[in-house]
Amino acid sequence: MEKYLAERFSLETLRAELSSPHSEFYFAEADQQIVGYLKINSGEAQTEPQNPRALEIERIYVQKAFHGKKAGKLLCQKAIDIAKAQQAPYVWLGVWEQNHRAVAFYKKNGFVEFDKHIFKLGNDEQTDLMMKLEW
Repeated sequence: MEKYLAERFSLETLRAELSSPHSEFYFAEADQQIVGYLKINSGEAQTEPQNPRALEIERIYVQKAFHGKKAGKLLCQKAIDIAKAQQAPYVWLGVWEQNHRAVAFYKKNGFVEFDKHIFKLGNDEQTDLMMKLEW
């Protein structure tokens, strides 16, 4: 986990993500503090080859104290709204197969599994379910 965090959330990596014209970040707030965020990717910023017009939800992170309080649902809906406004054919994401809460959340919101891929967490290989929502 430490290796993953050091690589994926280094200042250099975050600067590159923030300056990418194909990635966007959105934040959920409660009581004037950030309680979660969304990162979406389009075009060449998508982490897996997909339809170049599709929109990827790379991250939806919500503080544990706000799980079940609609912050994740609002962030997910924001991604869907953006994808539809851009006339994307679908929105997709990868979620760790052992994150049962997140898998259930996405299924509840209409996402279906369409593939799997290996996700490296440091030196540990884990399986992500690839899920998408088409309209």
